[in-house]
Amino acid sequence: MELSEAINGRHCIRRFRPDEMEEEKVEGILEAAREAPSAGNLQARDFIVVRDSKKRRELAEAALSQNSVSEAPLVIVVCANPGKSAAKYGSRGEELYCIQDATAAVQNILLAVHSLGLGACWVGAFDENSVREVLGIPSEIRPVAIIPIGYSAEEPSAPPKNMEIHNEHW
Repeated sequence: MELSEAINGRHCIRRFRPDEMEEEKVEGILEAAREAPSAGNLQARDFIVVRDSKKRRELAEAALSQNSVSEAPLVIVVCANPGKSAAKYGSRGEELYCIQDATAAVQNILLAVHSLGLGACWVGAFDENSVREVLGIPSEIRPVAIIPIGYSAEEPSAPPKNMEIHNEHW
């Protein structure tokens, strides 16, 4: 798949078939996440792969009852590691760079998922403390995104996109 096709063809999928994914596809998705750019190459982000149906249901509840999280056969929770980034970059690393590291990985995951014929959705609406509790995430690690992944059970249309470009000044 060409890059522009992956970027333009990727849409948020919220309905999934129950089919399990091939392990080589899961590994490809995680490899794409690992290859994301990162400030100072510190890779101040962590990935939690969730297959257990009970934990996926609990994550769906933590995500304000977004059932797509529990319906997907695989969920990746992407976390920022502020301490890792702060060690080199201080407060800017702690507050921003680790979040950028995590979100760059999220984008790579979404593009890899689409290129493999799968569907996913970037879920950002959730209670962080509930997600920490469900997955046993230490308090110093910050969940940034929940990504349900699977074979799509829907064909969504592309939503309209805005583009505001400011040349040299606001």
